[in-house]
Amino acid sequence: MRKRRRRNTIIWSLIAVIIVVAGWFSFGPGLNFNNNQKVVTVGVVGESKQEEAIWKSVAKTAKEKYGIILKTKNFTDYNQPNKALKSGDIDLNAFQHYAFLDSWNKANGGGVKAIGRTYIAPIRLYSRKYHHLDELPTGATIAIPNDATNESRALFVLKNAGLIKLRKNKTLVTVADITSNPNDYNIKEVSAEQTGRVLSSVDASIVNNDYATPAGLTDKQTIYIEPVNKDSKQWINLICANEDKANKKIYQDVVKAFQTQETKKLYQKYYGKSQIAAWDIKLK
Repeated sequence: MRKRRRRNTIIWSLIAVIIVVAGWFSFGPGLNFNNNQKVVTVGVVGESKQEEAIWKSVAKTAKEKYGIILKTKNFTDYNQPNKALKSGDIDLNAFQHYAFLDSWNKANGGGVKAIGRTYIAPIRLYSRKYHHLDELPTGATIAIPNDATNESRALFVLKNAGLIKLRKNKTLVTVADITSNPNDYNIKEVSAEQTGRVLSSVDASIVNNDYATPAGLTDKQTIYIEPVNKDSKQWINLICANEDKANKKIYQDVVKAFQTQETKKLYQKYYGKSQIAAWDIKLK
């Protein structure tokens, strides 16, 4: 009788251990053996309520159509998401355009690759003194950002506006690449965050969207909007992955979940023409 009780005790103890171990592997921290649950984390920067709503919609599509649980991780500055991607803290990121990506890869030994386009946010030339581009006088002072990528973008805006000409076959330019300036415009380089603040002391200024709203700039002060053309390609924003994982189907499915008509509608709803869905635009 005692042997039987002891044997039963041992058997039930083994069963209890098996149940605990099975429960741990099913629900324990960091472990998930449910093959139907695929989690992808996307790094973003300074996520606004509008961006949060867009990613919520994308997550809904990802879950319903591809069985993917999509999460976002918000970073406070542009230096963090690519590092987090390379270290494996996140699976994808969506915060940078081609120009930033190229610059970052060159400075950090590469490793990050674009796998899909998201949107482009055309920047603007503003003025508090003039209402139209053709009102700018000879010798007018025009402020532009002084960091490499934004300066180049601003100069291409002035080129597309017909105010200057630039050296051909270059994607990253500086004021030294201006080949024609018939109206002797004074191109004043200032830090990007100052471009909106100096507007009262210059004739016009190209201001990045991140600084335009804090500076109180609206359509009323806009005298030219960056066109979406072949010069704009490098400013298209992207979804990026680690280069060695760029072809993973699950990541390609996230891109498909993003690039939908519903996402386009949300961009139009929240941003109008200030952010434009860019995955299927034709660049002339």
